[in-house]
Amino acid sequence: MVDLEKAPPARSPEGEPVPRADGEGCLVVAVRLPVRIVALVLVLPVRMAWDALVVAGRFLRDTVLRPVGRALAWLGRALFVWPLVGLWRYVVVPVAKGVGWLGNVLLVVPAVWVYRWVLTPVGRALAWCCAGVGAVLTALGRGLYAGLAWLARYLVVVPAGWLYAWVLTPIGHLLAWCGRGLARCGRGVLWCLGKAVTGIGAVLYWTLRILLVLPALAVWRWVLAPVGRALAVVGRELLDALGHAWRIAGHLSRAVGRALAALFRWTVAEPARWVYRSVLTPVGHAVRDTVLRPLAEAARAAGRAGRQALRSARLSVRQARADLRRTLFGEPERPPSVDRREPSGAKARTLGSSTTALTKD
Repeated sequence: MVDLEKAPPARSPEGEPVPRADGEGCLVVAVRLPVRIVALVLVLPVRMAWDALVVAGRFLRDTVLRPVGRALAWLGRALFVWPLVGLWRYVVVPVAKGVGWLGNVLLVVPAVWVYRWVLTPVGRALAWCCAGVGAVLTALGRGLYAGLAWLARYLVVVPAGWLYAWVLTPIGHLLAWCGRGLARCGRGVLWCLGKAVTGIGAVLYWTLRILLVLPALAVWRWVLAPVGRALAVVGRELLDALGHAWRIAGHLSRAVGRALAALFRWTVAEPARWVYRSVLTPVGHAVRDTVLRPLAEAARAAGRAGRQALRSARLSVRQARADLRRTLFGEPERPPSVDRREPSGAKARTLGSSTTALTKD
């Protein structure tokens, strides 16, 4: 909240007022309260509209955008991800493995065999031949190098040394002596030019300082700096006022929102809950117990009676159809039944013969 009361000025131990550390004067303190009030009046509708938009956005996100996003994500997985995974797993990977196996059998194995049994012996033979040829060429090169080095020493190096020692060195000493003289003359000329340039630069410096720098410095010090400080104070106060107004508007917007929520709860939600709990629920239970359940029992009984009637009708129709078939075509011939079990007399005879055989044994 904004402190609307002016703080008492700080005083020294002797009782004299102490100036504030931030350099604020009485005019700033007097202007601060109206500016903050005006800023609060201007910012409050904006903050309330912003809070309303935030609440609406959250409601829209939770009720519409998030379910739609989940549905779109599931649809995207069903339409794109799962088919691509199946294609990769059951088509691309087996085909790639088959192609790799074919490449290994058709290319790699023959290439390894050719490299091991053809190219390697041929390469070793060529290397041996090249080594012999290289040794011969090395011997020829060493001899040729020795001859050319001897010729270069006595045809180029020795004459060049004599020329450097007896011709170029004296000429260089003479040119160096002439250059030192010219350098001394140039230093004198440059000293004179430097003095002249220094004088002209001093005159131009003081002229520019008096005509441009000092007036510009006075304008900066006595006009622009005070105006800038005033504008900085005004801007800082405006920013502080907007910040305080935004925070206060937030508290007020929260209070208004809570008040509207409480009003909606006590005027709509609580009466609707009371009506649902105290009126609609007993009425619904009564209707269920007195009307719906008897109707359901009657419907189930009617259904059972109808199913029994249909079953009896089907049996009657089936019996009548069988009687009509016997009347028209006679009784159908039945194949004689064959008893697959052994007769009791034969079974007794078999047991007696087995007992006799065991006794003889």
